[in-house]
Amino acid sequence: MTENEKQLWTRIADFNFDEEGTQLTFGARLARENGWNANYTGRVIEEYRKFMFLCCISETQITPSDPVDQAWHLHLTYTKSYWNDMCRETMGREIHHNPTKGGEDDHKNFDSGYTTLQECYKEKFSEDPPADIWHDNHTRFTDINFRRVNVSRYWMVPKPSSLLLRHCAGILVFASIMSMAGAPTGVIIVFSVILLVCVLARENKNRNNAGTAPTIMEGMWFSGCSGLDASGGDSGCGGDSGCSGCGGGCGGD
Repeated sequence: MTENEKQLWTRIADFNFDEEGTQLTFGARLARENGWNANYTGRVIEEYRKFMFLCCISETQITPSDPVDQAWHLHLTYTKSYWNDMCRETMGREIHHNPTKGGEDDHKNFDSGYTTLQECYKEKFSEDPPADIWHDNHTRFTDINFRRVNVSRYWMVPKPSSLLLRHCAGILVFASIMSMAGAPTGVIIVFSVILLVCVLARENKNRNNAGTAPTIMEGMWFSGCSGLDASGGDSGCGGDSGCSGCGGGCGGD
């Protein structure tokens, strides 16, 4: 980083999202609205800071990851904090959110902007973006079919992963082999349940490490506001989004 960039990054890194005495903090609201644990939410906010820094120094449009985009969406609703405190007073420039207009050309532009951001990120921060926040390009623009769901009315039960399904199939095979070997039914059931619990616990750990919503093992999830995930294309503010960059670019002065 140049000296000016270091000073800019210091200001952004020190930016406070909450006023003194705030009980429902920016981070708590972001976690609640996305079903993330506190650790993952804090890491996303740190990556959002880095994204805003890169927006300031990039000469071309760059694209955030979906988790970072969710932090950006929320911050935009804090109009004074975003436009006055961050854009004008902290960064000295306005960074606008530009949702996709749709179409193949726009999709290519956002995909290119996502690649550009990752290259700039590595140059300025001397490390790769964390893969569980900055997903690969294919995942970024396909795994984005979210919906706003009233969790007071609906249960949030995650779909099983392909790995979980394979493990369950393995348990069925194991039970069948034990049955053919003449093992008592009660023994087969006990061993199958133990294996299933172990598999579900591992699935739950993997989800929580990635900051996703709790599994059914932790009980139904009844708080907050969240999106219901399904595969699909990019669309609207929840899909592609970029920012109009300004400054000297990643290799600038």
